[in-house]
Amino acid sequence: MSEDTHEAIDVNQAYSAAMDSVNLINEMYDNDQEDLATIDRNKNHLIIMLGKEFWTVNQDLEPIRLAVDRKE
Repeated sequence: MSEDTHEAIDVNQAYSAAMDSVNLINEMYDNDQEDLATIDRNKNHLIIMLGKEFWTVNQDLEPIRLAVDRKE
């Protein structure tokens, strides 16, 4: 996929969006604002993102995995 197509993936933007979900999940658990629907929606987003094959060694996926696995 060439970078000049609108289908090109901006890996940094995708990582930033995933980290937004990580931060939201962590904030909600840390502040006892357990809106389970919001948490589940964001965890599902992260599960989808972890399945993507465009990640490089430049992105640390561990915070994403930890957010998906977090229970409280």
